[in-house]
Amino acid sequence: MRSDLMKKGLEKAPHRSLFKAMGLTDEEICRPMVGIANSANELIPGHIHLDRIVEAVKAGIRMAGG
Repeated sequence: MRSDLMKKGLEKAPHRSLFKAMGLTDEEICRPMVGIANSANELIPGHIHLDRIVEAVKAGIRMAGG
């Protein structure tokens, strides 16, 4: 998977150590990593709800094994 490019192999040990410093377990590091972009802010009324949507997206990704 594409996220393996930043976490597999001897040369990526520093990356894995940073993930561990963030509190990720070995099992979590082995899962696919999915980035979520969020443009929530308080200036644009139509964007205020995006934080709640992002939390639901993150929960769905975790439930699917990511």
